[in-house]
Amino acid sequence: MKIGDLEIRIPVIQGGMGVGVSLSGLAGAVAAAGGVGVISTAQIGFRDPEFDRDPIECNLRAVKREIARARELAKGGVIGVNIMVVTQRYAEYVKAAVEAGADLIISGAGLPMDLPGLVKGSAVKIAPIVSGQRALRVILNYWKKHYDRKPDLVVLEGPKAGGHLGFREEELKSLSEEDYDQEVRRVIDLAKSQEIPLAVAGGIYTRADMDRYLAMGADGVQMATRFVTTYECDAHPNYKQAYIDAKESDICIVHSPVGMPGRAIRNEFLERVERGERFMTRCWRCITTCDPAVSPYCITRALINAVEGNCREGLLFCGSNAYRAEKLEHVADIMEEFRL
Repeated sequence: MKIGDLEIRIPVIQGGMGVGVSLSGLAGAVAAAGGVGVISTAQIGFRDPEFDRDPIECNLRAVKREIARARELAKGGVIGVNIMVVTQRYAEYVKAAVEAGADLIISGAGLPMDLPGLVKGSAVKIAPIVSGQRALRVILNYWKKHYDRKPDLVVLEGPKAGGHLGFREEELKSLSEEDYDQEVRRVIDLAKSQEIPLAVAGGIYTRADMDRYLAMGADGVQMATRFVTTYECDAHPNYKQAYIDAKESDICIVHSPVGMPGRAIRNEFLERVERGERFMTRCWRCITTCDPAVSPYCITRALINAVEGNCREGLLFCGSNAYRAEKLEHVADIMEEFRL
């Protein structure tokens, strides 16, 4: 897969997973094995001693630190960052990633309308995450009119993805695989008409899943859940074990405090939220769409609890295939499975 002048030996992009699930350890290993390693900037500085006092400044420092560490591990491989559009002070995160020398910025959770202007003058590649043809047309038209630029890559994220989803809850329940396949083909055709490479995301777990989308005309895939249960993943061993222990019936759609539906592993924490318990104690200034006055819990705190191993009191985002995990794997072995 080619993204501008970047050559990707194995057409796999490791999806960005926050908080702290995909940092330099995982991203560097994927990049070294021939794919695109992606660091999630979501509350990336949560381990900084000053995080409680000034989370955003800690995050901006950590963006540069984690990219540098990933670069050391990547052995010349491609390092990207995932930055959510709804991140507070989004532009500063983008500029920090550019200054740190990221190869690629992938941006979703909203449409990154102003991303080309934020990377102007740099060599960094930019990729919007879209859920369908309509969103891609909006991006193409706006970027052409205001920046005379096309995306270097498009990531089409479907309804089987993990974390926050770009679909309404009723769509997640009613959208059939056949109907979405038709949308995938339409988006692929649109991207090809603009000579833009496209990666399909959501529900990719095996080589057969990738081959299916390559046969439709996609250039590659983005895969996240499969990489959680790797030795190199940056999450606590308890987090990985929760995936290994999960049954298919444990995977559920949740109502996120940031106003989007999400997919996660059902646990004691979610059951308590469903019973109406409220856990909001303070705000760590992560997402613009969250209202701390009414939110049942702080998503930052819930995600940090999980990634640090306190899974009973944490939110475990996952893709629809998380229950398929049976053991820990090495990133290099997974990437070998996906080698063309």
